[in-house]
Amino acid sequence: MSDNNTLAERSQLAPWLQVQLESLLSQRGHAWLLSGPSGLGQFDLALALARAWLCEAPSPQGACGHCGSCHAVDVHTHADLRMLIPETLSLSLGWPLDQKTQEELDNKKRKPSKEIKVDAARQVVTFSQLTRSRGPTKVVLVFPAERMNGITANTLLKTLEEPPGEVKFILATEAAQQLLPTIRSRCQSHTMRWPAFDESLAWLQSQSAMDESAKAGRAKPPPPKLEDLRVLLAAAGGRPADALAWVQSGAPDEAARDWQALPKAMARGDVGALTGWAPALVVDALQKICHDVWAAKVGAQPRFFTLSDLPLPARQPASVETQNLGSPASIFALSAWSKELAATARTVEHPYNPGLMLEALVSRAKQALTTR
Repeated sequence: MSDNNTLAERSQLAPWLQVQLESLLSQRGHAWLLSGPSGLGQFDLALALARAWLCEAPSPQGACGHCGSCHAVDVHTHADLRMLIPETLSLSLGWPLDQKTQEELDNKKRKPSKEIKVDAARQVVTFSQLTRSRGPTKVVLVFPAERMNGITANTLLKTLEEPPGEVKFILATEAAQQLLPTIRSRCQSHTMRWPAFDESLAWLQSQSAMDESAKAGRAKPPPPKLEDLRVLLAAAGGRPADALAWVQSGAPDEAARDWQALPKAMARGDVGALTGWAPALVVDALQKICHDVWAAKVGAQPRFFTLSDLPLPARQPASVETQNLGSPASIFALSAWSKELAATARTVEHPYNPGLMLEALVSRAKQALTTR
């Protein structure tokens, strides 16, 4: 496969994102705020919008994909596009860092930042005042916008409100409520569309097939089974980008089986079922188990698992979906556990001792799930 074909495939949007792109392009405005939960494609949509604005021959459907400007965006070298993203994200996505930052990281003087630094925002202010290099506009893309602290956001605020010349801004966020009200008020708002489950599943299957074809010439496993993709999409809460990341991490069949077995493993107190998981993913998985067990016990349908995956009291199969399976004590235990998990989620990025934290979380899960 040629590099050009690979880039073209990489730039192809999911159907529900394409519809949103066309809607955004039909409207006027110098600053957009794209907001919604993670996994809905905020970054992909933001980059496609930037690409279309910078394109030399755009259409109502977006960028042409063939001009010099499109190619420069695809290879991360467009002089009129400035990415305001955390250093960790720049490194993982292959976007270049400024020379000073790159030297500091190369010399191991510090670790890459997970936040959007104020120095980067100051560089954006300078960038906005420079002459355009090749097209009719310049674009600043900020993602995740909630990674700006108050100082960084205020540094950007004046330029966002009154950009000099033809400068457009795209802020994409997974937590709009964390942004300064003054930042939100300077932007036109777009809420990300949540695709239907079947639509997401079809896209996930097509992307999985594309990944397999890209591995031509190398030994490769069979393509993921549709049922495994269905399990992983449900595990991701119907968020297609999150599900795709799971599929691309390798062995989706094993991941699906492990996910289905997880609730009962937690009820047994099996720490090994979560060994190797990042702390944030552990808490997220436990929150999903808590949600679904709680839902099932009050007679509602689970969202992330099937009923057969959950550690529920034995009942007649015909009555499982209609009877209330939870005693007051078990419901109270799940409610308390849910509140504890929500508090843990706010500090989980910086655990003092990840191993001890995992053992404590699993022990607490067993206690909550086995209360009758």
